[in-house]
Amino acid sequence: MTNGRMERVSESGAPHRVGGFRYSRTDDEWEWSDNVATMHGYHPGEVVPTTELLLSHKHPDDRHYVSQTLDAIRTSGGPFSSRHRIIDTHGVTRSVIVVGDSIEDEHGEVTGSAGFYIDVTETLDHTVKETVDELVDEISSSRAAIEQAKGMLMIVYGISPERAFDILIWCSQQQNVKLRRIAEQLIARARTDFVLPGGLRSQFDHVLLCSAETDPQ
Repeated sequence: MTNGRMERVSESGAPHRVGGFRYSRTDDEWEWSDNVATMHGYHPGEVVPTTELLLSHKHPDDRHYVSQTLDAIRTSGGPFSSRHRIIDTHGVTRSVIVVGDSIEDEHGEVTGSAGFYIDVTETLDHTVKETVDELVDEISSSRAAIEQAKGMLMIVYGISPERAFDILIWCSQQQNVKLRRIAEQLIARARTDFVLPGGLRSQFDHVLLCSAETDPQ
């Protein structure tokens, strides 16, 4: 926040399938990155996002659910994720995952939310390929951590390996931290901060045992 106005949401060269957003509760003001504007069919800077505009792009079957999520973001804050469909200005339906968390001031008061959109519509993307090519040396030397982090994202968000990798690239560029370090930080935080409920662990035990069974034939 700067003088009550939001600082620009940085793109940092991220693949266009991942883009950032920020919401200020004080000003009831949204900001999205150029990539998120593009997902909705707009040129960068063409429109100023509002709650009404965001809802107008939601698929009719998802609008009520998303409206409830937006209300929660605007009133209580807190971490959230939502998988839904948007319809861009050209009438193209896109599947997106939106992930966010609270922004707090120096007193611990929630002042808004920030996070990112992931376009999980399965289409080819040359931008992603170019980014992957540029990072191939780092990936080769850091494959274990990156693959483990990708797997975690794939399971949690139900996305493809390509979209999981896009998220890691986006986080790396947003934080100006090497891709390997982002993966290692995610793994370390998940080990210490992420505790699976007992029921979910038991369900996974069942899946694991079933997968380990040999074919009786």
